[in-house]
Amino acid sequence: MNSLEHRIVLITGATGGLGTAMCKKMHDDGYKVVANYRNEEKALEWQKKLKEEGYDIAMYQADVADFDSVGRMVAKITEDIGPVSILVNNAGITRDGAFRKMTWENWRAVMSSNLDSVFNCTRHVINPMIDSGFGRIINISSVNGQRGQFGQANYSAAKAGMHGFTKTLAMEVANKGVTVNTISPGYIGTDMVMAVREEIRNQIIAQIPMGRLGGTEEVAYLVSFLASEHANFITGANMSINGGQHVY
Repeated sequence: MNSLEHRIVLITGATGGLGTAMCKKMHDDGYKVVANYRNEEKALEWQKKLKEEGYDIAMYQADVADFDSVGRMVAKITEDIGPVSILVNNAGITRDGAFRKMTWENWRAVMSSNLDSVFNCTRHVINPMIDSGFGRIINISSVNGQRGQFGQANYSAAKAGMHGFTKTLAMEVANKGVTVNTISPGYIGTDMVMAVREEIRNQIIAQIPMGRLGGTEEVAYLVSFLASEHANFITGANMSINGGQHVY
């Protein structure tokens, strides 16, 4: 498998808006796409819909917050299809609330799903990547991990932690053919954002210099680029894609 277009890419949290766009883009670019999911009923509906659109996406269940669950998933993928060469750590949740009212359960749930998951998934694929001399780790963070956001102490901490992880691991594996990078999207037009009340959504858009929400396909294109051979010299980077909302 010398061609990057035949590498296996594992995308966690694949059934959401961003994950779906990533799966489609990577599939269109010729990669073998493996989608991780947690909720089977939702995943089967998602898979059926994509098949109707011409996308044949392999699906594997795991709770990415659980180290052993991820280990079983990666072992099964390796057995059925082959070793994962590209990992996109996209899974995540929110449990928003002012810190003075934040419960330990909401703190722990977000840290587990958004940050522990990055360790769990990366740890299970990194050594085979090193052994093969090629790998891509792409961590999906957030503009709110860069600038902070009221009511998101848990989410912002987890997303900022993702890039701290990226920088250190990038240095450790830079001479092994493995790159590690972060993407920090701003407000993207996912179903979740579009479900926000229109007046609130308009207030958000008013804070974005470009005057619009980002497209899921725009983030997916950046993922595909970082996975490609054209990005061999990019590692340890945090790629902002936020319409100018946070410039630093």
